[in-house]
Amino acid sequence: MFSQTKIKPIVYPDSDGQPMSDNTKQFDWISSIKGELSMMFAEKPDVFVAGDLLWYPEEGHPEIRVAPDALVAFGRPKGDRGSYKQWEEGGIAPQVVFEVLSPGNRASEMARKLQFYERYGVEEYYIVDPDRIDLTGYVREALESGFRLIEDMTSWQSPLLGIRFGIENDEVRLFRPDGRAFVPFEEIGRLHLEALALLKAERIKVEAEREKAEAEREKAEAERQKAERLAAQLRALGIEPDAE
Repeated sequence: MFSQTKIKPIVYPDSDGQPMSDNTKQFDWISSIKGELSMMFAEKPDVFVAGDLLWYPEEGHPEIRVAPDALVAFGRPKGDRGSYKQWEEGGIAPQVVFEVLSPGNRASEMARKLQFYERYGVEEYYIVDPDRIDLTGYVREALESGFRLIEDMTSWQSPLLGIRFGIENDEVRLFRPDGRAFVPFEEIGRLHLEALALLKAERIKVEAEREKAEAEREKAEAERQKAERLAAQLRALGIEPDAE
């Protein structure tokens, strides 16, 4: 009899064992970029935004992978994922990726990522270096072409995202299409809490006005009923209340 050899399923780990960031500044930047992009496309069901998510571009090759600090995939639905397996995503590669540098990043590592993103179809690749206050960007003019280095990032606006890049007061800055600057992660949380507080205050105000209007309505109704009782008493005495 022939023995049957079981084929082990290919495993695509959801983690590469590496931390998302090396320090608090890098973490804050990654969180800010991912958070702001998520809010920008919150109403777009076919735009997927993720941070530190492993991307597998080729089925059957779990060794070929990278985890961008942030990625945006147009044409893909929102939802939870353990990793981004491109063959399960309609063959669509993330069109935009971000990397936030820290002192621990090596030149060889960044060169490998550049080659990876260029090979597997990324259309816009941005590198933020908050320590050196520097921005680097690459854009693909056509799908069949390679990356082109963006000469001046301080006057650049992303064709796909609409965001702008700049350096102001010795700080790297990113701006939404409406001109509002990206804010740190904790600032997003603070603004969210402020919005919730304003919403709560507005609801309390509306409820108070509703209760006031209801009290006035009840008072008017009580006055009306009182007037009707007095009119009935006058009629019982033979007096017509409406008579002059």
